[in-house]
Amino acid sequence: MKTIGLTGSIGMGKTETAKLFAEQGIPVFDSDAAVHDLLGSGGAAVEKVEKIFPSVKKADYIDRKKLGAKVFGNSVALEKLENLLHPMVTSKRNEFLKNISSDLVIFDIPLLFEKGYEKDFDFIIVVSAASDIQKKRVLERAGMTEQRYADILSKQMPDAEKTTRADFIIQTGRGLDYAKNQVIDIIKKIRE
Repeated sequence: MKTIGLTGSIGMGKTETAKLFAEQGIPVFDSDAAVHDLLGSGGAAVEKVEKIFPSVKKADYIDRKKLGAKVFGNSVALEKLENLLHPMVTSKRNEFLKNISSDLVIFDIPLLFEKGYEKDFDFIIVVSAASDIQKKRVLERAGMTEQRYADILSKQMPDAEKTTRADFIIQTGRGLDYAKNQVIDIIKKIRE
């Protein structure tokens, strides 16, 4: 089995690209979805997060807005949260792998390079788009501001650096059909 790390900065189209791989029959492990599960109703991280960040729990889940307010812009708090969640996500990833019989598997990891995970994969794919397209996509999101966008970008490795470290690059600025053709081509090249 070949393991493939899929990453890209905010607004580059990584989520849609992951769906394109899934449409081609490639299993996809979504790290963000794993975190949502851990923090969601009855999630394995709920009590642990509440213990570190009191008053972020609502019923049996974590209020992500309250948690975000405590960690956004606070590197010490964010590190505490990541130190708790990352091993739990890795455990979910390993569990996911046990049930896979495919020759290829995609791991959708937003901060793959930033967290040093590139060594964990046989191939790295970076999803990219022109900066004006990226900015337009992000600023269309509910609740997004120019300042918040700038803050998020400041915590991410620049796209230019990510693309130089990639085995494959998928350009998403030309539409879904173009991206789909790149996905099909990459699957073929990896299988060869």
